[in-house]
Amino acid sequence: MDSGWAPPSWEGPGLYALPGQGGALPGQGDGGHDRLGQERRLPSRSGSFAGGTGAWLDRLGGLRNFVRQELVSRQLAEQLAGRSAQRVLDIGCGQGTQALRLARAGHYVTGIDSDPVALGVAQGALAEEAPEVRGRLQLLSGDGHQCGRWFGPRSFDVVLCHGVLMYLPDPDPMIASLARLLAPGGLLSLLVRNRDALALRPAAAGDWRAALHAFESDRYYNRLGLAARADRLADLSVTLSEVSVPVRHWYGVRVFTDNAPDDATPPVDGRQLAQLLEAEDRAARTDPYRQVAALLHVIGAK
Repeated sequence: MDSGWAPPSWEGPGLYALPGQGGALPGQGDGGHDRLGQERRLPSRSGSFAGGTGAWLDRLGGLRNFVRQELVSRQLAEQLAGRSAQRVLDIGCGQGTQALRLARAGHYVTGIDSDPVALGVAQGALAEEAPEVRGRLQLLSGDGHQCGRWFGPRSFDVVLCHGVLMYLPDPDPMIASLARLLAPGGLLSLLVRNRDALALRPAAAGDWRAALHAFESDRYYNRLGLAARADRLADLSVTLSEVSVPVRHWYGVRVFTDNAPDDATPPVDGRQLAQLLEAEDRAARTDPYRQVAALLHVIGAK
């Protein structure tokens, strides 16, 4: 049935694929977990993710990625409670975990990524969805920096920018560009590396030089061996206020499982998995735990 919805006007590079076009993915991952919880995060080519794709693919299905996606999904659902049929833009959508989940929930989603492999994976997953879900999600090839020119002001009710800012030298221009796209009352969802907890990971590994460096700098090397950057909540709060999208709420992501080995997988026992996620969920919203989470999920409201 025609919903009457049309995606916002697109003035950027050519369309990668329309919903429903593309090949299917391989079978579901081990343990019955949602394979889209194993998202490969590929930000704009303007960042420095280039070269990390292979290492990331080797770690699909890991516990850390699974926890991240599940927590972010819960947190988004909480913030979107009572909001139906929202227009959503997902910058750096990767293989489409959050975009697909939001489309399944009845929202109209535009996912953008500059990496053709990531978009191909997302398109394959979309092809397996029901027709009504395919009709609510479009996938486009593009760079998040240009969205302020490709889409008009107030084009979206919700904008996601997850795992992208950490690869940019300065987050402020991207945040300002995305804030322009928000309609009045719209939400901006940012997922960033937590600078206030930057020393914890190297310290847990016994790398004291890197731990000491983390007290003085926002730069670090992540587990993929890539140079990246972390943000402080206080600094993001200032930036968001300046673009008239002040912080509405914030969560921590991965308090207990961030130091899990790269090859650690989610528990196969359903009860144990539920308890693990509940513990992470409680920590994500409870001080002082959320203050030392590996990632910060910050929600601004226009």
